Amino acid sequence: MRWQRWFATLVLLLAVAVPACAAAMDGKPPDPQSIAALQARISQAPAKEQCFLYAELIHEMTEYSLHEYAAGNVERASALLQQVQQMAHKLHAAVSENDKRLKNAELLLRHTAFRLTEMVHSMSYEDRPVAEEALNQVNAADQKAMMQVFQK
Repeated sequence: MRWQRWFATLVLLLAVAVPACAAAMDGKPPDPQSIAALQARISQAPAKEQCFLYAELIHEMTEYSLHEYAAGNVERASALLQQVQQMAHKLHAAVSENDKRLKNAELLLRHTAFRLTEMVHSMSYEDRPVAEEALNQVNAADQKAMMQVFQK
């Protein structure tokens, strides 16, 4: 009887903990100050670390854009998505085989692409082109990072 209670408690704990861990990545929306601080870190970081930092910046900008779009600020969300496109292009150019945390960057880009896909599906038809272009840029950077991971 004791063993069954223990097992039921463990199952209940896992049922609660796993969704909480999955939601932790998107727990709080980033703010403009954290995005600016990350941009400053990228400019000072060595070339080996820039790929992951760009991926982190793209993810934070995407999450902030999602937050702004949900709040009804479509113009600000579109401006952020245009910056995401530029950062994804820079990341695409910065990927090299000697990057630190390249696999982490690739996973973060994949999650960002998933979030952008959600955003595209929830947007009105008029607002979609910017988000779709950002999604294409992020997917291209993700593919290049994935190819570098598999070449190692």
